[in-house]
Parts: sequence; C-alpha cells; structure tokens
Amino acid sequence: MPPKNKGGKGGKGAASGGAEADKKEKAPKGGTSVKVRHILCEKHGKCMEAMEKLKAGVRFSEVATQYSEDKARQGGDLGWMTRGSMVGPFQDAAFALPVSSMDKPVYTDPPVKTKFGYHIIMVEGKK
Repeated sequence: MPPKNKGGKGGKGAASGGAEADKKEKAPKGGTSVKVRHILCEKHGKCMEAMEKLKAGVRFSEVATQYSEDKARQGGDLGWMTRGSMVGPFQDAAFALPVSSMDKPVYTDPPVKTKFGYHIIMVEGKK
C-alpha cells in the first residue's frame, strides 16, 4: 500500500478525475476558450446591413463599432470566453469557426440567432 499513497500521480488522477473535468469547463485549458468578436443586432435587417459592409471589405472592428447594439462596442471584442459561459447557438458557432484575423475575418454567415438577437461572430484565438 505505501507505494500507492506515496506515488500520488495515480491516486490523484483517479480521485480528482471528476473534479478536473469540471475545472476544464471553467478554466481556459485544452481548447475550451475562444477569443471572440461579434456584431449583435436586434433586427435581422440591420444585421444583414452589417454583413454587407463586411463583404465589401470594411474591417470587422469598424462594422462592430457602427452596428453592434451591446456593450462590446470596442470593435465587438468580447475577449476570451470559456465553454459554458455563452448561450448555446453562439457557443456552437464560436467553437466551430476557424481562427482568423481582422484583415481576413472568417465569420458566421448567415448570422446566428440567439435570445439577444442576431450575431455575426468571428474568432481571433483558441486555447
């Protein structure tokens, strides 16, 4: 028995397996966080106007500042968001998107509908 207790690794992993899985949900580890920008519009029409601007080559941050109707007016930057901290459809879309840059953004087209309105989402990083 002493080697098992002294080893720690085997015992700790088995004992805290469930707790570690829970921690991963909240902690930014192992692909559970995305650095997100979005443009949120209550009305579908306004969101489509923003989409047209993006397609015309206007920078994502400029379109977000002009069109987004939420607190993320600083270019739509929401910062690092963890899995479980976003509403379902938004989260699914954010984790499905590839990482892209402001110069060549890859965003959700069509916009994602949530209880907040319509989102055009882009991801700047994953960790």
